[in-house]
Amino acid sequence: MSGFGSFTHAVVRALPQSLAKEALRTGSLEVDLLKAQEEHDKYVSVLKHRLGLEVVELPADEALPDCVFVEDAAVVCGDTALITRPGAESRRKETEAMKAALTELGLSIVEMTDESATLDGGDVLFTGREFFVGLSMRTNQRGAEILADAFKDYAVSTVPVQDRLHLKSFCSMAGPGLIAIGASEAAQKALKIMQQMSDHNYDKLTLPDDLAANCVYMNLPSKGDSALRLLLQVFEKLKDHMLIPVSNQEKVKVDGALTCCSVLRI
Repeated sequence: MSGFGSFTHAVVRALPQSLAKEALRTGSLEVDLLKAQEEHDKYVSVLKHRLGLEVVELPADEALPDCVFVEDAAVVCGDTALITRPGAESRRKETEAMKAALTELGLSIVEMTDESATLDGGDVLFTGREFFVGLSMRTNQRGAEILADAFKDYAVSTVPVQDRLHLKSFCSMAGPGLIAIGASEAAQKALKIMQQMSDHNYDKLTLPDDLAANCVYMNLPSKGDSALRLLLQVFEKLKDHMLIPVSNQEKVKVDGALTCCSVLRI
């Protein structure tokens, strides 16, 4: 676990104007495109300038209004990248640019070609010791099985996701062995299942807002422990972390969280 979160590169994608009207969403709030762009620019700037990552910026594709949410197109662990088969058919072409970018970074590519499988990266929580895969409206059992085949060195457990889009709609890793988890009934049920399925003991950081439980943790030699997170006082308990608040008020209207907007690699 000593190297957990030690990333060097991030793949991001520009925000298309079509996101405001055409991106998939479970709610009905109107997106302010200008504010969404400002938030995304800040997010990318933090990765590049505050955290010093090498950032690969893919161009937006107006025909793919959800393409800024790159996490769903790939799962990266070690030197292997699994190119997913997103649960929403309208998003499946997003994987083409991601495959090209990860190939360019020298990763070994595994493609999910089984047409019975679906997997969104937002349903995949890697703890540094094992994978938890949410079975949701976007990810099915076959998708989880293919992920397990791709990353044979790690145990893979499935977790039913109820009343939320993705597993990471209410949880993320906030440090080595530390799971940030929302306080909702759906989140707490999922956490209980993860605890029952795992051979490892994890600490937990419970947040009153499920959305705030989605953060991006990094362990960078020159920066110490860092967390991109939503501004919530409970995170002040992480006294050994450098906390970087990043607004996500607009993209959350189309079900986007902080982890959704980058694919990280060591």
